[in-house]
Amino acid sequence: MKLGVLSDTHNNSEATRRALAIFLERGVERLIHCGDVTTPEIVALFEGWPIDFVYGNMDRDQSALRQAVDSLKQASIDDTQVLYIDGKRIVVLHGHWEDTLAELIRGEPDYVFHGHTHIRRHDTIGRTQVINPGALGGTRRQARSVCVVDLATGDVTFVKLDQI
Repeated sequence: MKLGVLSDTHNNSEATRRALAIFLERGVERLIHCGDVTTPEIVALFEGWPIDFVYGNMDRDQSALRQAVDSLKQASIDDTQVLYIDGKRIVVLHGHWEDTLAELIRGEPDYVFHGHTHIRRHDTIGRTQVINPGALGGTRRQARSVCVVDLATGDVTFVKLDQI
């Protein structure tokens, strides 16, 4: 299965739409959002996608976000998600609590997906692949980007939105 991993949309609907088009073109089957959606209006763009969200530090109205996510057919949201997909254990969090991030990595899941820094990351720590897809909105520290993770092959591909 191919996963589309994105984070830190910060209400950037144009970049979010472009990211969704990239995922569609690349055969992504499920999405993971690593937090900082910011408002419920962005959630509506994910209609029709199976998606798991986590809250970020800028997701201040969690009640409104939960209501928006609950209106989607195949979606969930929580502070941290532990997902089992195609035999892989995947942990998702925003990453603004560095101690929690480090603790979850030490638990040795197959993957840890996080956001917050707005900086792409792909590290292997022990047996765990730690991935930050970069950011679609907010403070621009790097080019806007997303990540495609193929669980069957292990391929991890970052796609910069300014390169398409």
